[in-house]
Amino acid sequence: MKAMARHILVGTEAEASRLKKRLAQGEAFDVLARKHSLCPSVKRGGDLGEIRPGQLVRPVDQVIFRKPTRTVHGPVKSQFGYHLIEVFYRDGA
Repeated sequence: MKAMARHILVGTEAEASRLKKRLAQGEAFDVLARKHSLCPSVKRGGDLGEIRPGQLVRPVDQVIFRKPTRTVHGPVKSQFGYHLIEVFYRDGA
């Protein structure tokens, strides 16, 4: 199985919630990721590329491989902070 996803990682749940509202109002995910994310994926607008199960921390992995695609999920807490996650696609291979 593999998936493609992007995320925004921030330090607080409140900040993640504020960004999620801005996304819901139509702001571009990649622009907000470049401006606010603490992850090295910031250079790619939050794009995590192709992911296989077990490559990322468990809370993020569970969203990517179990939740609906094309929806912004979160805030999702991990040991790194709070994530907003959007899955582009997932296949069962």
